[in-house]
Amino acid sequence: MKSVLGNLTLAAMAVTVFTQVALAEDNVTTTTASKSGVKVPECKKGILIPLWEPVDNISKGDKAARAVVYFIALGYLFLGVSIIADRFMASIEVITSKEREIIVKRPNGEVMKVSVKVWNETVSNLTLMALGSSAPEIMLSIIEVVGRNFKAGDLGPGTIVGSAAFNLFVIIAICIYVIPSDEVRQVKHLRVFFVTASWSVLAYVWLYLIIAHISPGEVEIWEGVLTFIMFPATVITAWIADRKLFPKFIAKKYHTSRHKGVIVQSEGMTDIEMEADREMANEDSDVLLFEQHRKEYIEIIRELRKKHPNMDMKSLEEMAEYEVMNRGPKSRAFYRIQATRKLTGGGNVIKKKLDREHKKNQVVATTEDPQLTEVFFEPAHYTVMENVGSMEVRVKRAGSNLNSTLCVDYSTADGSANAGSDYEATRGTLTFGPGEVYKTFSVVIIDDDIFEEDEHFLCTLSNLRLAEVNGTMNNSDNLNLKNFQLGTPSTATVMILDDDHAGIFHFEDSDHETVESIGQLHIKVQRSSGARGHVAIPFKTIDGTAKAGTHFSATSGEIIFANDEHDKYITVNIFDDEEYEKNIIFYVELGEPVLVRTAAGLAVDQNALPRDPNNMKEDERIAEMGKPRLGDHDKIRINIKESAEFKNTVDKLLGQNNTGFVVGTSSWAEQFKEALTVSAGDDEDDEGEDDDSEKEEKLPSCGDYVMHYISLFWKLLFATVPPTDLVGGWACFVVSILWIGMLTAVIGDTASAFGCTIGLLDSVTAISFVALGTSVPDTFASKVAAVGDQYADSSVGNVTGSNAVNVFLGIGIAWTMAAIVNKVRGEKFEVEPGSLGFSVTLFVVFAIVAIILILIRRSKAIGGELGGPMKYKLPSSILMASLWISYVIISAMEAYGIIEGF
Repeated sequence: MKSVLGNLTLAAMAVTVFTQVALAEDNVTTTTASKSGVKVPECKKGILIPLWEPVDNISKGDKAARAVVYFIALGYLFLGVSIIADRFMASIEVITSKEREIIVKRPNGEVMKVSVKVWNETVSNLTLMALGSSAPEIMLSIIEVVGRNFKAGDLGPGTIVGSAAFNLFVIIAICIYVIPSDEVRQVKHLRVFFVTASWSVLAYVWLYLIIAHISPGEVEIWEGVLTFIMFPATVITAWIADRKLFPKFIAKKYHTSRHKGVIVQSEGMTDIEMEADREMANEDSDVLLFEQHRKEYIEIIRELRKKHPNMDMKSLEEMAEYEVMNRGPKSRAFYRIQATRKLTGGGNVIKKKLDREHKKNQVVATTEDPQLTEVFFEPAHYTVMENVGSMEVRVKRAGSNLNSTLCVDYSTADGSANAGSDYEATRGTLTFGPGEVYKTFSVVIIDDDIFEEDEHFLCTLSNLRLAEVNGTMNNSDNLNLKNFQLGTPSTATVMILDDDHAGIFHFEDSDHETVESIGQLHIKVQRSSGARGHVAIPFKTIDGTAKAGTHFSATSGEIIFANDEHDKYITVNIFDDEEYEKNIIFYVELGEPVLVRTAAGLAVDQNALPRDPNNMKEDERIAEMGKPRLGDHDKIRINIKESAEFKNTVDKLLGQNNTGFVVGTSSWAEQFKEALTVSAGDDEDDEGEDDDSEKEEKLPSCGDYVMHYISLFWKLLFATVPPTDLVGGWACFVVSILWIGMLTAVIGDTASAFGCTIGLLDSVTAISFVALGTSVPDTFASKVAAVGDQYADSSVGNVTGSNAVNVFLGIGIAWTMAAIVNKVRGEKFEVEPGSLGFSVTLFVVFAIVAIILILIRRSKAIGGELGGPMKYKLPSSILMASLWISYVIISAMEAYGIIEGF
């Protein structure tokens, strides 16, 4: 696909060169007409670049050599403008990507905090984004007027009109063609497109009116001011259309989609899905967008989990980050930056940035001291029966140094169990010899015949030290003790279970929280205050907000505790449907425990009738007290929540769905490193490969290296521009636009000199070479946007907006300043209608044809502005491209006087 786009661009350049050279005179003079009556350019001194003397009476060889030098210089200057425009667009992306947190209340009363962008998308597209995309054309128009002492020139206005023609005809022709034949792209914000398309035509109609009819040959102050005022008018009306604040001029109907929870909006001739739950229908659009993004991220993670079921969550998160940034909606600025960096060997913007962040995280994750050795209890909890006699407590050494001799002291301490009556107090020293990992010490448990609650005591470690093999202190190695320490846990708990009772049965707590991704939930049932005999306990699950069969499997039965057994588990299957912010409950309840057999193995008669305690003998009453019973926590509430990893990943992706994070820079060092690095671009041929296949990291191609070294001077020069993180991107914004102004001044002089050398008028040079050179990055950006975006707004909608802004800013500012200065001087600001008026009129006629074609393509037969079956998209692309070729040829013929103009 890249080759197709490159061939189309080269073909456009070839048509331009052939047409203009064919129309130009062989001999160039400083007059305005040749002997044959055909106009020829008047060579003038540039604003910054002087004329290459001599001008007259030079040989064809000298002219050819000069033309080659000027042509190469123009190409290199266009490359430089593209690279500084990259920095300029990055600052705009950072500025317009700023977010703020808002608190909203949903219809169900739930209060939620969401992050929304400060800038409205439509406003940012028509202001800073359009300024960034059209900065070279706008600056050229302004600088030409200022540099020519506030007199009108042909290069600036001609470039604005020529660039608009190239954008509308050629770029959209390419975007129509590159979409696969089985896919289409629609303009999502149709109202905004109608508004910007109307303003884009009105802008050039107005331009013709002020130079040819309202005040022919002169531009007055009010005309310039009104031209500029149309810029905020465009922004305001587009914003109103975006917010749907005026009466709906398009028939719109809503109906429920077959997909649950999706409302489908029918607008004009097509249906656009509004991915919002019914319960969110009355909420603020920012909240709807936040919810929509969150659902999209959840779906991405689910898809990746299905494709890679054995992948760990960290790797899955890294893949999801890339998918979110790659699939998510992106601004015009992002596509412009991506296109420029691919053309200059900068590689994939998203992949490079995320790879850097992942490497940073890996460095942070591996900052543990590899020299550290720790000593700790393993395990930290012990449970023993009162009649166990004695027990072993284990201590472990772990770390890099297992060859040193270590000593550590241990001791016991009372908890609810008391030394002397429940256990024998113990203290001593453990010595780890070279290579020894485990050491143990014994504690004696005292058995009695008194019924009592379960009790515990503690074992602690202290005084870790280096020693000789015999255990004596090694003073010579005291300096190395910093590499040895007591680890966690350094305290162990020993629980003593009374063995004189059948037991009290209960859950650990009355509440338990689990995640839906756990699969099988094991709920612990404890036996305390004794463990004599075999006991059966019935259990069952009870529905709450979580329903059996939907969220968990209904389970019932009984668990059997053997003699001296104190723990059992109930297993419940939890179903994982990966819901975000899940919070549902169900219950598990224990029934009355039943003593099945005594500790001696004798069966217990379950049919015996209960007796009155007042009629029992003392030994019978004691025996009755020893029967099993339920404790306080005989019913546990299970709270199923979303997987913490799943929710955290979604939340992290929500926080990182900001292209300002990807294209921005934080330091000059990062910018210079990026300028010196050559990376592989993404070939579209790779897009069709199976995502599951393991692909090696792609190396830069020969073309990547060539473009990198050609553009290296510009990359290093513009690495001096302030990073986008400085002053919120505004420092980069201001410095970049100053650089663009200087370069466009040089481009204007070089283009004029080039035209003078080969016999091209400024008006013809403007609509051909200069317009083409300033629009090449936009061409690649629009192509990437057309293929990568779900909708056509970034590729089609932004073209019409930019075309309007070109006139309102480029002409409005320049001509307003010139009209004011000339008024102060007592002069008129004269603008000859001539070629400009003819070119504008021709463009308006062709633009109306193009916009009608774009709207016709929304019909059911095609289904969208871009793409569609080959039998439709190929003729559409050819027609759009033909409009541009015709525009250039007819405008050039009029400029040279071959056909009559105005």
